[in-house]
This record gives sequence, structure tokens and C-alpha cells, in this order.
Amino acid sequence: MDLTVSVLLGTFILSVLALFVFIASMAKGLFGSGGAAAVQIFDADEIGTVEDPAATQSQRGSLQKAMDPSTLRTQRDAREVAARLRADQSSSLVVGVCLTMAVVWLVLASVAGLIASIKLHAPDWWVGQAWITFGRIRPIHLNLVAYGWCSMAGIGVALWLIPRLLKTELVGARYALMGGALWAGGVAAGTVALAMGYSDGLEWLEYPWQIDILLVVGGALVGFPMWLTLLRRRVAHLYVSVWYIAAGLLWFPVLFLVANWPGLHFGVQQATMNWWYGHNVLGLWFTPLALAASYYFIPKVLGKPIHSYNLSLLGFWSLAFFYSQVGGHHLIGGPVPSWLITISIVQSMMMVVPVVAVAINQHLTVVGNFRALLYSPTLRFIVLGAMFYTAASVQGSLQALRSVNTVTHFTHYTVAHAHLGLYGFFSMVMFGSIYFIMPRVMKWEWPYPWMISAHFWLVLGGFAVYFIGLSFGGWYQGLAMLDKDVPFMDSVALTIPYLQARSVGGALMTLGHLVFALHFFMMGWKFGPRRLGASLLAPPFLSGASANTASATTARLATATSTSTSTATAAGATR
Repeated sequence: MDLTVSVLLGTFILSVLALFVFIASMAKGLFGSGGAAAVQIFDADEIGTVEDPAATQSQRGSLQKAMDPSTLRTQRDAREVAARLRADQSSSLVVGVCLTMAVVWLVLASVAGLIASIKLHAPDWWVGQAWITFGRIRPIHLNLVAYGWCSMAGIGVALWLIPRLLKTELVGARYALMGGALWAGGVAAGTVALAMGYSDGLEWLEYPWQIDILLVVGGALVGFPMWLTLLRRRVAHLYVSVWYIAAGLLWFPVLFLVANWPGLHFGVQQATMNWWYGHNVLGLWFTPLALAASYYFIPKVLGKPIHSYNLSLLGFWSLAFFYSQVGGHHLIGGPVPSWLITISIVQSMMMVVPVVAVAINQHLTVVGNFRALLYSPTLRFIVLGAMFYTAASVQGSLQALRSVNTVTHFTHYTVAHAHLGLYGFFSMVMFGSIYFIMPRVMKWEWPYPWMISAHFWLVLGGFAVYFIGLSFGGWYQGLAMLDKDVPFMDSVALTIPYLQARSVGGALMTLGHLVFALHFFMMGWKFGPRRLGASLLAPPFLSGASANTASATTARLATATSTSTSTATAAGATR
């Protein structure tokens, strides 16, 4: 057994042993009280009170009734509310900038993706310019999604969550602003380079390495405020979302730097590294950010703690233990050592542990309260995204098996699977998070609730057509390619109806994104009716006496907040 095999096998055995040690440590209470940590995201008088700034006043009232009206708190500690507002305001500028850029990249990525999709079944369409050919527009779409929309949205949500989770103001926001500017510049420069034909030629790693430097430096600056804020935390326990965000901000720079180091990887090793990175950027960058948001917003909207805090830690650590080597199953049948593939398959199956932990935990948090999804736009997107996380992860583990991979490899089935994870899971969670966050950032409600519903049904319907079409088409394609009596071009021709369905689904999703972007910028310009109620840090507005009480409480909170802010400003001026 050579050194490489020994190291990888030893790493896997160590991961399994570490998981058992971790479980034993939790059983003995070495990680502290899970109950105490689970309520860290709530103020003392906040449990039992729903919160969704994306909802209208009537929706918030119905949401509270769907939970437990008897737990409504009409009195809030003004000091806690003032501290919450200061924490939100400390991150509002950088979060607003990051999310604005994310929405811009989302629209551009959607248009590029739709063009690329149409070219798969109409290759002679729009071929007059080199930059619009499939070989360039498809990498443009992928990189705008990965480093434009997904990364910028994840960074913006993480920067907003950090001060809330640590109950203190964001420290070093200017570093994140500079980092965000460099990151956006890198995405813009990389997109132009791809359009001009300059590419490193590796999926997920197409940007030229000179441009990657901007992303590396920008990412480091963006992560810096988290560590500074962590040093000034005012919480006794670190909530699980902090673990996920910190890990993602630590793992991604290592992944990106190693994968993009010029002249380091060649030949088979380069292909192995390519899918080591391609899979890990999903599991160790996007997944932690989305799960951090899910673990915060689901209990926050419902006004109840997560079902099991210890189970959430089990999910986090098993993800850290087992995910890093799963990318090798993309190379089944390739010129790589069979032991590498086998280890990757075993690691992929072990991923059932964190997936089941997350699925059980989040499902049992929502179970009995599914009516809340009717009234909470945030919950609607995020709970759906969490369900897609379970589906995508289980599907990914099954796809790693050689018997399944033999059919699905080199087909459109894998494209459907990738979109189930990055769109069905990650993007849905980001949509829900942005709907919650922006009213706090802008101090203004979403002007037209019907546009939120239109966005939801357009992207859900479009994604359903997209995913189902490519899944069936890809499976039939794989079976045809395995049949020695079927000419290869027949296996290509049979996919055309499914590729057309992909374009129809993609068009619906793009339309949904345009509705979302229009609504987003309407809020930014404070266009539309003034409805400031649900976006205030106040109890839900019900009817009758409850409404009067809530209104009086809102006035008291506003006065207290104004006084606290004035006092802090005066103190700052004195210093």
C-alpha cells in the first residue's frame, strides 16, 4: 500500500472514529446544554412570537394564530430591541451592496443560461458573434451563478446573520465593503475574459488565474469582519449557524487557492483536483451558508427553537468529516486509481449521516406548523429549499454508486441533479433569506406582496419542468448510450424534446427572476405603498384590542430606540 492510499484511507478511518468520539462527547454533555444554545437566537421575551418582515400585517397575524396566539408577547424589552436594531444597522450598508450585486448577477446569469439552453436544441440560433457561442456563453452562465449570484448572496446573508447571532454590532464592515468590491470586479473581469475566449478550461475554474487573485483577496477581506466580530460576541454559546458560516469562510479560500494555483496540477491529477474542487465548492461553501440561514430563519419565523441542537451539531461535524472526498465519483470510468473512486463512493454514502440529521431536525421543527407556510413568504422558500437539500443529497449519494453512475454519467441527468442542489436548495434558501433581510436593511416593506407569490410560483413551476424534463431525458439518454444497437446520434436525438422542456422551464425561472429583481429595486427606490408594520421589530398586528396594544408597543419601542441611538451618538461625539 503506497503512501497516498494510506493517507486517504487513514483520513477516512479517522473521520469515522472522530464521529463516534463526537457522539460520545455529546452524550456526556461535554458540548454543554443543547437547550441553552438553541435559544441563543431569541431575546428573553421573544420565544413564541413569530417574525417575518416579508409578510403583511394580516399575514403576520394569521402566522401567529397558526402557531400559538397565547404565546404572543405584547411587551418587548426596549433595550433588547434597540440592541437588535443597532446590530442590523451595523451591517445594513455592506449587506445591501452584496445583495444588490447578487441580484444583478442573477439576472445576467439567467439570461446567459437561457441562451445556452436554447442552443442545445437549436445550435444554429444566434451564431453571428463568437462570445454568444455555446462554448463561451455556458461558462459565463456557470461562473455568474457560482461566483456572482450564489457567492454574493451567501456572503450578504452571512454578514447580516453574524451580528444577530453574536448579539453585537458588525466590526470591520469597511473591510467587507472593499472585499465585496474586489469580488464583484473579479466576477466582471472574469465574465469579460470568458466572452473574449480566455479560459483556464476547467469546469468551475474557467476564470484566468490572474483574475482569481481578485476573488482570493476579496474573499479574505469579506471574511475578516466575522473573526473581528466573533472576538466581541455577547453570547454564552455559539449557535450552530455560526459554526457553518465560520467553516464556509475558512474552507472556501483553501479550496479556491489550491485549485487555482498556476502550474500545480497536470494530467490525471488535474482532473482529480477539478472534481475535488467542483464538488467541495458545493458542499463546503454553498451548503454551509445555506444551512446556516435555514437553521436561523426557520425557528426565527416560527418563534420556536430548533428541535434538537445536538442533532444540528452532529449534522455539522459529519459534513466536515465526510464531504471532502466525495467528488471522485465524477471520475468513475476515468483513468484514475480504483481505490480513489471506491473511497469517494464510501464517503458519498456516509453523507447520509449529516443529511438525515438535518432533515429530521428541520422537519420536526416545522411539523405541526405547516400551515405557517401559507402566511410566511420567507418560510415558504426556505422550507422548500430544505426539502430539496434532502432530495439532492440522497440523489447524489445514489448517483455515486457504480451501477447508477453507469447510466447517468455523461448525460443530462447530472445537470438536473446539479440544479436540484444549487438552485432547488441553495437559491431557494437565499430567496427566502433576502425576503426576510431586506426590510430590515431598507427599513421599508416589500411594496407588492403579489410579486412575491408570482416569483415563488414562477420559479417553482419552471424548476419542476426543468428538473423533471432533464431527469427523464438524461436517464433515457444513458440507457440509449449503453445499448450497442443504438447509434450514438439516436441517443442525442431522443433528448431534444427534453431539452426543449428545459428551455421552457428556464424561461419561466428567468421570468421569475425578473419579477424578483424588479421588486427588489422597487423596494430599494422605496417605490409603492407605504405599509411599515410587518417590517418593524414589534409583535404581530392582530385585530381589535391586540392591534391597539401592538400599536402602542410599537410607539414605545420606536421612542426607546430613538433615545438609545441619540444617547449612543452623543456618547460617541463626546469621546
